[in-house]
Amino acid sequence: MHFTIRCTDKPDRLALRLATRPDHLAYLQRNLDKLVLVGPVLDEEGRPKGSFYVVDVADRAEAERLAADDPYAKAGLFAQVELDPVRVVFKDGVQVAG
Repeated sequence: MHFTIRCTDKPDRLALRLATRPDHLAYLQRNLDKLVLVGPVLDEEGRPKGSFYVVDVADRAEAERLAADDPYAKAGLFAQVELDPVRVVFKDGVQVAG
């Protein structure tokens, strides 16, 4: 089951994001089998202001665990985390559902 996870950084936390980034990337590497798309959300100047994930996991509880166990979340980087299920209609340029 696919979910989006949208995280908004707390204001003025770029230093925390950068300091935590190596642990965050290692965490993502350990969970590659669940990740469809992951990257930072950028502000108008191209600086990170949040994170965006599309994950493929068994259920909502697993998506919530994946988000909560991210080193960014554990470090208190995020002001808000939104998680929603997604029905994939197109993947890799191919229609997979109606």
